[in-house]
Amino acid sequence: MGNLKVISIWEQYSYYYLEGMSATLKIAVVSVLTSILFGIIIGILRLSRNWALKNVVAFYVSFIRGTPMLIQIYIVYYSLSFNMTMFTASVVALTVNASAYIGETVRGGIESVDKGQMEAARSLGLSHWQAMQEIVIPQAIKSILPSLCNQFIILIKNTSMMSVIGVHELMYNSNTVRANTYLAFEPLIIAATMYFVVCFILEKGVNYLERRLKYSA
Repeated sequence: MGNLKVISIWEQYSYYYLEGMSATLKIAVVSVLTSILFGIIIGILRLSRNWALKNVVAFYVSFIRGTPMLIQIYIVYYSLSFNMTMFTASVVALTVNASAYIGETVRGGIESVDKGQMEAARSLGLSHWQAMQEIVIPQAIKSILPSLCNQFIILIKNTSMMSVIGVHELMYNSNTVRANTYLAFEPLIIAATMYFVVCFILEKGVNYLERRLKYSA
């Protein structure tokens, strides 16, 4: 009986679920790109020789990692959304959160690169930033690439929190279907299945990438 309800809901509201998934993927793709950009900057600043700058960034990372994402979403929404679209507010909220975690990943990747690489680059006349940009960061990115790809999977799931501020992504549309059908369980099964299928495909892609990097190392 439950399976028949799920099939019936899908036949009637499939377009609504697909619209929600489309919005989810768009938000996640843009957010992961901006998060990687700012995460790299944060990771580099965490290793800065400027004591004040280094500690300001360290506090930002600690604050983001030490507070619930839901609070961060509300802070972004209520402080910035008056002159932002809902899409932009979602991207900003996700970027604020994910960039802190990516920053720590990048910092660890940079620190894992042999210090002799930097010393050799400096001895060849490269500035500290040139050495970071051309020698150290490319090697660090290669080692942390699987982690960055996993962040994309996390972002897709975190977009579900944007439903609390009215973003019409998959979870929001699923809740709308629940309200229309007066069914609590079946609409969520469809949404969960869609999240799982997308994340499962991406997970297999990350596993493949990890194997390729392992063999090319």
